[in-house]
Amino acid sequence: MSGHSKWANIKIKKGKNDAVRGNIFTKIGRELAVAVKQGGPDPASNSKLRDVIAKAKQNNMPNDNITRSIKKASGELNTVNYEDMIYEGYGPSGMAVIVEALTDNKNRTAGDVRHAFDKCGGALGSNGCVSYLFKYKGLIVVEVKDSISEDDVMMFALDCGADDVVCIDNNVYEIYTISTDYMSVKDNIEKLDGFTILESELAYFADSTIDPKPEDYPNINRLINMLNELDDVQNVYHNINLPDEE
Repeated sequence: MSGHSKWANIKIKKGKNDAVRGNIFTKIGRELAVAVKQGGPDPASNSKLRDVIAKAKQNNMPNDNITRSIKKASGELNTVNYEDMIYEGYGPSGMAVIVEALTDNKNRTAGDVRHAFDKCGGALGSNGCVSYLFKYKGLIVVEVKDSISEDDVMMFALDCGADDVVCIDNNVYEIYTISTDYMSVKDNIEKLDGFTILESELAYFADSTIDPKPEDYPNINRLINMLNELDDVQNVYHNINLPDEE
């Protein structure tokens, strides 16, 4: 199927915010540390680490920084243990928000996240209060050669185990997977001739989106920005329709 990608717009806005505030390398450094701790320092045998390294390069993280983060995480000294945390809450206009964090201090992170919600007219809720409005899925964005038709892309992707395919711009496609199949589908797509993976990740996708009240736009943007500015926060997901940025 073909269609406009709201996910792409959200990712572009988030990328701009992170780049401006200069904390994206800190966030990726933590992801590298967790990946190494879970599967070892060799990307050849650690698919999660390969994924994070690719993400680091997409965000122009210097190779020296990547290597240093991996070496630090694989060493015995001064290794910080990060814990995955999920926070859920409501923002202005009833927007649903899911926050993913990696933290070495749960009390600090919970306090910082709660403060952001409170300052912007929202409220931090309990686990499960909004997650039922989202699905956790894999996303693989690919660019294909001109000679490969949309029908062929769909066929190849489904043969690799994909759940859905969306054409977002000429030769660029979003390939969706169920979360448990994400890595196997990604590995299969990497082997396809004429397919180049631009980015990939597991993420929360809203089942549907809502239009906010115009007067709530400032606080909605402020909430998203405040959360993204926190070093402990890795990703922020929501179900709100925001106007395209110029």
